[in-house]
Amino acid sequence: MTIDLPPQVERIIRDAVLSGRYHSAEDVLTEAVAIWQTQKAGAITAGEQRSEAIERLKTFGKRHGLSLGGTTIRELRDEARP
Repeated sequence: MTIDLPPQVERIIRDAVLSGRYHSAEDVLTEAVAIWQTQKAGAITAGEQRSEAIERLKTFGKRHGLSLGGTTIRELRDEARP
């Protein structure tokens, strides 16, 4: 297979090989694709991550009898949003 890469990607690959961490450009691309596949398979959206974190926090708080001093999880979540 022959592919054309943008110059900045070629530079990244060349630098990775020159660093000594990889033996060839093929090694760099093979690892990059493996990482991409792993991330893609386990990818969840930021919203899903946030929802899961909130649920874990609520469960933890209930289990340990913790109080937020009158502040709700929703208020904390909204305060943390950019």
